[in-house]
Amino acid sequence: MSDIATPYVAGKPALKKSAEELRAQIPGWGADLNPGDRPSYPREQPGIETGAHWDFPERQPEKWPRERSVEHAFLTPVFGTSTPPAGVSGAIRKYAYKYSEGRAAHWLLLIAADRVDAWEHHLRSLATLRPDNPVTETGVLSEFSAHGARSRFGQKRADVNHQWIDPFIVGGPWVLAGLGAVAAVRALRKHRTA
Repeated sequence: MSDIATPYVAGKPALKKSAEELRAQIPGWGADLNPGDRPSYPREQPGIETGAHWDFPERQPEKWPRERSVEHAFLTPVFGTSTPPAGVSGAIRKYAYKYSEGRAAHWLLLIAADRVDAWEHHLRSLATLRPDNPVTETGVLSEFSAHGARSRFGQKRADVNHQWIDPFIVGGPWVLAGLGAVAAVRALRKHRTA
């Protein structure tokens, strides 16, 4: 593994170009070369133990094909396993990793996948006997029981600027889903009577 330049090895890899070559090629490169400019400098001094007891960390087993960044030669040694990609949101996440992490498309697709995942869970909860309860789960009742208005005004809070739109963003989709359900029931009744 020593021939692979990677951040996952215990030792620091050597530079392929000298500091002067990099500074001439990349504007601003080496701004932190002066140890006094780096808050982590005392821990970087030679002779201080880092605590690493490995040359390369033990790899976590991969139970399903994971998303892989195009910037890295292989999957990171440790990764999250709590929520494997599933459904439409999982497909969007997998597609996002076709782009470099330096491109906006990568991150915008991941954000879109999070929104799609939220909607998938909302729809799944509506199909159960105990659907989500937006009134209690959003904490809107605490606005009336925990001095919500008094905590907002005269406090110079930044979130007061967008408060007016919060009910539309949080409650709007639920109202639209309810109206859609009513329209679907009416359409079924009309279709049966015709």
